[in-house]
Amino acid sequence: MKTRPCTRFRRRGWGRRGFCLAEVLVASAIVGIGVTAIMTAMETGTKVNAAGKELTQAVFLTQEIREWTLLLPFRDPDPGDAGNPPGSDGSDPQVFVDDLDDLLGVTYGPPRDGTGTAIGGMDGWSQQIDLEWKNPDDLTTTATPGASDVIRVNVSILHNGRTVLSSGWLVARRILQ
Repeated sequence: MKTRPCTRFRRRGWGRRGFCLAEVLVASAIVGIGVTAIMTAMETGTKVNAAGKELTQAVFLTQEIREWTLLLPFRDPDPGDAGNPPGSDGSDPQVFVDDLDDLLGVTYGPPRDGTGTAIGGMDGWSQQIDLEWKNPDDLTTTATPGASDVIRVNVSILHNGRTVLSSGWLVARRILQ
């Protein structure tokens, strides 16, 4: 059996009967590179989309805590608790929250909304809240807990144990005239 060489120039009359092995290999390599590039682009797009969705959810959960902290009274409204130190009542998670300092060192999982109600369907998400009293004359200086009218609220949002977002803001006691 005779094999014909893969040449660019062929004798007249022979015609082309098909592709030679080298041509098939080059075409396969080009198609393979193209498919690999498309698959990589799709994978990257999926990862970016998932990260964006996770970050959006974390921003939402942070905003819910911010709304809650701005609605809570700065000091405990119960005169019987006036002498108690700042912080939670010891329940885990902190269930009864009647003022801002009850959120000191609290972690909520499932997360809470802007009224303190648990949000259903958010398995794996949690909100860590910490409070830091600040000197009103120098906000870079930390004050003794309960001794200042300015609190920095620090919130970390975790998804499956990994921190997605950390944020903070200042809350000042409102002085009524």
